[in-house]
Amino acid sequence: MIYKTDILVIGGGGAGLRAAIAACEKAYETGNKVKVLLTVKGKLGSCGTTALAYSDRMAFHATLPTTEPKGEDNWKYHAKDIYEIGGCVSDYDLAEILAKNSADAFFYLDSLGVPFVKESGVPIQFVTDGSIYARACFTGPDTAVQIEKALIRKLGEMKDVEVLEDVMIADLIIVNNRVCGAIGFRRNQNIIILAKAVILATGGAGSIYKSNVFPPRMTGDGYAMALRAGALLVNMEFIQIGLSSPNTKLACSGSIMRCVPRFVNEKGEEFLLNYPLTYNDVFEKGATWPISYEHKTCLIDIAVFREIARGGKVFLDFTQNPKGFEFEQLREDLKQRYYSEIKNLTNKRSTPYERLCEINPQTVEWFLKRGIDLRNQMIEIAPSIQHFQGGVKIREKTNTAISGLYACGECAGGQHGANRPGGNALLDTQVFGKIAGESSFEFASNTSIDEESAISEANRLFESYKSYIAEDGIDLENAISELNRVMDLYASVVRYQDGLQKALMKIEELKTRKIKPVEYEYLLELKNMLLCAEAVVKSCILRDESRGPHLMFENLSDLWPKPRNEKYNVYHVCRLNKEINQIEVFPMQPVKPTV
Repeated sequence: MIYKTDILVIGGGGAGLRAAIAACEKAYETGNKVKVLLTVKGKLGSCGTTALAYSDRMAFHATLPTTEPKGEDNWKYHAKDIYEIGGCVSDYDLAEILAKNSADAFFYLDSLGVPFVKESGVPIQFVTDGSIYARACFTGPDTAVQIEKALIRKLGEMKDVEVLEDVMIADLIIVNNRVCGAIGFRRNQNIIILAKAVILATGGAGSIYKSNVFPPRMTGDGYAMALRAGALLVNMEFIQIGLSSPNTKLACSGSIMRCVPRFVNEKGEEFLLNYPLTYNDVFEKGATWPISYEHKTCLIDIAVFREIARGGKVFLDFTQNPKGFEFEQLREDLKQRYYSEIKNLTNKRSTPYERLCEINPQTVEWFLKRGIDLRNQMIEIAPSIQHFQGGVKIREKTNTAISGLYACGECAGGQHGANRPGGNALLDTQVFGKIAGESSFEFASNTSIDEESAISEANRLFESYKSYIAEDGIDLENAISELNRVMDLYASVVRYQDGLQKALMKIEELKTRKIKPVEYEYLLELKNMLLCAEAVVKSCILRDESRGPHLMFENLSDLWPKPRNEKYNVYHVCRLNKEINQIEVFPMQPVKPTV
């Protein structure tokens, strides 16, 4: 089956939807026509990160006219925060674009009916990790879901968009270093999509780890396709990891930590007592939820990781206080923070459960709807992969190293560094999603493709997949399990050179193995996962320091990770050497602020 379109958008999350809408809006604005084809692996609105993500109070980070310190240039403080919390290894001009366009992105979503919480018509904003000022807007635990729903409603008004569901896009069609479309599989049928421009909005690669809060089948397809096409990846060692509930995929941040629950292992032991930590640190974990070398609270994640690495499990217990803790003993500034969050004044705060009911009853209700009563049930937690800071290297128009190829959302890289302010990921989908749609429209309006050459290249790609399969090959599920094991163990919270080399050896072994007969789309997902894992591990190996969520240890047994080293004030770029089928990683200077 052959489809023809002007713009192909791969991915139906917040970034992909915004890109498709923006391309159509640009066409309507200029009086032109455009045909947009949007593909998703599953059902639109029921797959991908934006449609399924929850946290205790999910943030959309934006600098509005009412945001402190106010004034026309208040977005500059936002840009500075993005760059500095990113460890100065992102492109500053992209940080400026994010910050400067954040208000427009918010008001656009507001106009679509996203129910942001307001008081007297003014959006309520709170401080998240990495922020000096309160910029986080929210609807509740489901901010991302509400944004996805609003964008899908808007997409339904776009008469020039066709949506193809249940499509696995396998590879990009590249002719003379420009993209001419893509190939894939839909219900066991080979499909070729001829397109003048392509937007990658495929999200992250959470599935390369077993412990993750991503939806299923987030296998890094965009990253891998971009590498095979000749594009670059950047900052792949920087992956946000946070304590989460494996059973519900909920990020246990914010108020879940600020109610100060007990951390216990399967023996009921409060193992945090073995580390130089206090209950004040547990409270502060709510605002420093993702692992970050720059915060002492990363020691909590290290402690949890080590309990699990020993073969145990870790739980949060809300029924009683940690040993020796009384609410009145909290540091005064933390108590004031608690008081400012009270939603349901009860004056009952003698247990973590009562405190959570007081400051975030929505989260208590959220768990209850999923069969978990925090009054008498503990929740299992684990450090879980939550967001890829890096991705396909983009510039101001979301353009990549391949002509006609654009990337946005979590699939793109360079706009974030080692870390990002909480809520900036959702903002990213909307700002750069819009830019990708407009840029691809401009490109597609002024170009044509050689269809005959594109179809010939597409058929060559389909033929090449046959060489990946053999009757005596490894079982697909076993290969994925082996990859997950080494990534969780060696490339997650605690990273050290010997462990990373072990992970790399396993990845290289799996890359050389053929797979027992299986549907091509699942086979190619594995190939994509291996390529992404190789990029992550090799980037980790090159960064022999700690920065943001990248914690590098001298030895596995060390309590503290290595210090940050300013000689690593660069980002690491990955490219695929096709001759040897190996990823090469090299340092590059990011775009820095101008004085």
